[in-house]
Amino acid sequence: MAASMKDPVNFSIGEPDFDAPQGVKEAAIQAIRDGRNKYTVTAGLPELREALARQIEAEFGWSNPAVLVTSGLSGALQLSIMATVNAGDGVLIPDPYFVIYRQIVNLLSGRCEFIDTYPDFELTSERLEKSISKKSKVLFVNSPSNPTGAVYSEEDLRQTAAIAKQYDLLVLSDEIYREFSYDGPAPSIGRFYDNTMVMRGFSKSYGVPGWRLGYVAAPEHLADLIDAMATLQQYTFVCAPQPFQIAALEAIHTDITGHINDYRRKRDLFYEGMKDRFELAKPAGAFYAFVKAPGGRGTAFVAQAIKKDVLIIPGSIFSERDTHFRVSYATSDEQIRKGVARLCSLV
Repeated sequence: MAASMKDPVNFSIGEPDFDAPQGVKEAAIQAIRDGRNKYTVTAGLPELREALARQIEAEFGWSNPAVLVTSGLSGALQLSIMATVNAGDGVLIPDPYFVIYRQIVNLLSGRCEFIDTYPDFELTSERLEKSISKKSKVLFVNSPSNPTGAVYSEEDLRQTAAIAKQYDLLVLSDEIYREFSYDGPAPSIGRFYDNTMVMRGFSKSYGVPGWRLGYVAAPEHLADLIDAMATLQQYTFVCAPQPFQIAALEAIHTDITGHINDYRRKRDLFYEGMKDRFELAKPAGAFYAFVKAPGGRGTAFVAQAIKKDVLIIPGSIFSERDTHFRVSYATSDEQIRKGVARLCSLV
């Protein structure tokens, strides 16, 4: 259907519309020119892992944290499930969820245990505890969230951490959008619970999703788990691309505040245009909104929107429900205005 669009507004793509900072690009180019084009050690360049470890240590107070550089944050997610989930193990997933969570759990014959977070998309202690079973082993936490744009509060994360500790859950904290938090910093559950693996990356923050560069960090007592993931990486991804690992050393010292301010404005532009015609929670982070479709018929509304030359994604891709649709406002202000007008004309 989308191939037939004549004047498309693309609200589907989950990548920033800004280019990588010039200094970061130059670091990658120079690394290529210097012949730094071979494999690194599986776990990643020692100097990059050391720099990331120092950041994690300062933020969480973890002594001697273990760090693994991965081929994208998706690589970190896949390796973590491969290293932890046996057939039949329960994996708690807040619903709506990032699309890969369900699929990698199924791939490893795990058991998805969905936590219903509708309508406000908050992960509360009550919602979590109600979803825990005797098989529960792992909990995904994704804040700021794709697809909802929700940012979990410090209090909710404290309570989530307390329950995770009570049931001895391993928390996988997907924080790829952590810089994109518009109403204050996005807290990490790693501050409140040390049985957590923190997963971050460079794709979104620095406009380089095609570089496939992420990392996972964990306290020293989980080092054996990080080692197991490194072994699995050796036999799958091998390592993350060397020139981009070198560029990451430049990236971690690069200020992206201007881009975050731009995206706060885009969030406001989209929300203010939609809030009087649609039911939606105001996104607090990332660059997505999860909007209730008129009549609660997500896929049907997406088909209507495509006929109006607006490409959006059915909520059923991200959820056990088909009542919403996802919008990415990672595009120009002009396209946001045009897309919002077209969507509103369908109501």
